[in-house]
Amino acid sequence: MPQWDIGYFDSSVKRTVEDRKITNRIIAWELGKEYYDGARENGYGGFIYDGRWKTLIPKIIDRYGLTPASAVLDLGCKKGFFINDLKECVPGITALGVENHPYPVENGLPSVRTDVTIAPYTELPFADGSFDFVMGFSSIYMLNLGDVVKCLKEIQRVGTGKSYITVAGYRTLEERDLFLRWTLIGSTVLHEDEWLELFDTVGYTGDYFFTGARSLNLQRE
Repeated sequence: MPQWDIGYFDSSVKRTVEDRKITNRIIAWELGKEYYDGARENGYGGFIYDGRWKTLIPKIIDRYGLTPASAVLDLGCKKGFFINDLKECVPGITALGVENHPYPVENGLPSVRTDVTIAPYTELPFADGSFDFVMGFSSIYMLNLGDVVKCLKEIQRVGTGKSYITVAGYRTLEERDLFLRWTLIGSTVLHEDEWLELFDTVGYTGDYFFTGARSLNLQRE
């Protein structure tokens, strides 16, 4: 269960932290158009396909031994960018997604819309051991601690032990403060040692990466 940086975030790019107002957070938590495709202060500022996953997927294929016979679940798949690119890179592979709110599914890539199920991350509608690999990228951090525990157990249940998740972690109080000022819907933000203890407690066996002030290169104004 090692930490692994997939390289999604460019840590050389400085991101200036601005205090988010409570109104921005309320709007973001609607998890609708304004969060994904509205003003930047309320979310992504436009969650648009850029083909980024195509440069990262070869590393995932190699690390987890994915083949056309593999089954993959993208937990928190948003608009389906990862699923789409994985299918293009590995023709024949089974790649499904799950989302806990409808907007990104309804406004996502038409090519994968029928592959996505709307369901809570704490109650995945799949049989035990259904997937050779489970991806949970930038999705678990929105859950409260109790639901994080349930979600991790579900990842273990529906998978075969191979998974990759990102969680909100920090080493110092300064890092925690920067991340909390930056995030709009981040709910469970723990010290990295606390995450490791949590993984051990619930029996999580996959890979992980700490999304935080260091990996995002968050800077004060």
